[in-house]
This record gives sequence, C-alpha cells and structure tokens, in this order.
Amino acid sequence: MYTRAMTTSVYSTELSGLRLTARGKVRDIYDLGETLLIVSTDRLSAFDCVFPDPIPDKGKVLNQISAFWFARSSAWLPNHVVATDVAAFPASLRAYADTLAGRATLARKLRMVPIECVARGYLAGSGWNEYQAQGTICGIPLPPGLAESAALPEPIFTPATKADSGHDVNISFDEMAARIGRTTAERLRELTLAAYRDAAAHAAARGILVADTKFEFGFDGDDLVIADEMLTPDSSRFWPAETYRAGGPQPSLDKQFVRDHVLSLGWNQKPPAPRLPAEIIEGLRGRYLEIFRRLVGRDLER
Repeated sequence: MYTRAMTTSVYSTELSGLRLTARGKVRDIYDLGETLLIVSTDRLSAFDCVFPDPIPDKGKVLNQISAFWFARSSAWLPNHVVATDVAAFPASLRAYADTLAGRATLARKLRMVPIECVARGYLAGSGWNEYQAQGTICGIPLPPGLAESAALPEPIFTPATKADSGHDVNISFDEMAARIGRTTAERLRELTLAAYRDAAAHAAARGILVADTKFEFGFDGDDLVIADEMLTPDSSRFWPAETYRAGGPQPSLDKQFVRDHVLSLGWNQKPPAPRLPAEIIEGLRGRYLEIFRRLVGRDLER
C-alpha cells in the first residue's frame, strides 16, 4: 500500500541560480543558454488539469522511457537529447544531482512545430468518438462497423493543434499542411508513422499493444528533430495483449486508469482537479513501473 514515507516525490523544482523558462503541466524547463534542462516532475495531468497529488517515480519513468526510445531510434530519427546522465551535465548542475538524477534531460534548443503528431493503430479515445459520429478520424474515412478498440486496417496519422490551455483539437492533414507547409507536413507524417510502427513491433514482442501515441517535433537548423517525450504512458495508450478484446474500453498501463477513476466521481473536468486516494496513486504508479519494465526490459533506475 502506498504511503508518502515509502518514496520521495518531486512535485515542482526550484533550482536557485538557474532561469526557469517554463513550467508545463508535468515538466519544469530551465534555460542554460546553449541548452535546456528539462526536468520531469511527478505531477499528473489529465483532461488538461494538473492534480494536487504527485505520483511517486512518475517523472523518472517518463524521462527514462523517453531516453530508451530516443536512443533506440537515433540512427534514423534525430532527437534533441544532449545527455540524460547527470554525470555528463554541466558542473553548474552538480549541486542539484540528487533532484535531477533519473528525471532530467539536457536538450538542444529547437524551433518547435506547433502541431501534435498523433499515430493511431486502434480505435480509441477521441478517434472512437469521431468515428461513431462521422465514420472518420480527422477526416480520414474508415471502414464501417468497427468496434471500439478495434485494430485499424493500417496505422493512420491524425494531427492536432497544440493548445497552451484547454484541449488539443484534431485537424485534417490538409489543414496541417496549410499551417506549416505541405513538405514539412508530409515529412512529419512519414516520421510519425515510422516511429509508431517501429515501437509497435518492439512492444508487441513484449506483450503490449500501442493503441496510439503522440509526438512533438522541432527544427534543429533545417533538420526535423523529435523532442519533448517519446512513447511514454503520459503520451500513449498501452494495452496488455493478454487482456485485449475489441468491443469496449481496454485495461491499460497508462494514465487512463486515473481518467476512469475521476470520471466515475462525476468530476466536470475543470479545475480544481480532485484529490486522489492512496490506492489510485499507487495503482497508477504500479502501472507506470510495469510498462517501463516490460518495454525497456529492466526495472526503473531510482
């Protein structure tokens, strides 16, 4: 059973002497001049609200599972990572080594593309809602008669606009192309689907279905580079293959567990987010540790 005494959580960071340039829903970002220090905290966000209770080890799972995927794909998909080992960080950060260990990435600065690049292999979430109403996802027609959680005939690319507040909005590929240029849009679609297919094959061999995931990209000079996070349980739906049955919602190893809990409370999905009971906190923590173990093949480094 979860108790606060069992592990130390990092809800937010205050690294004196460093310039905090952004505090997102989950990450604290410090500007070091030539690079950024991205710290994954244990904050939980769902329905675009930040919850008051931290999830112990969550930030370390996000940082280390992203590092795994970035390294795995680096031969063909450039990323923003400079270092994830605090021993390789600048000397100015050594005083914060205990806070940063396992949960921080030193990253190159990029010119970010203002689009969420989503790959879907299964019919779930907002895609399922649109399909029920229109038979499409982001304007892409799908075969009739598909059940909730059904595998799609092939993975599809469904972009969304990035929102500073409120929900991201699904858009068509043509609208994306109009916003950022067709050449860039086509390259992002190509990279997104390639990353999804590679990850889905790796996960399937470990008994995990990647229902969908989202990526962010930026320009490093003229080169498109993947950034932020990659295939984490915050940005993806992970379903255990052994329990998969199309026709309804699936047991998951991601934050859908908390979404289901707070919806059962009748919460209106507006701030303030409700407090989470100990069993929900520990249940989500256990799911994050389990998906890390299954995908990476080892226990989380604490």
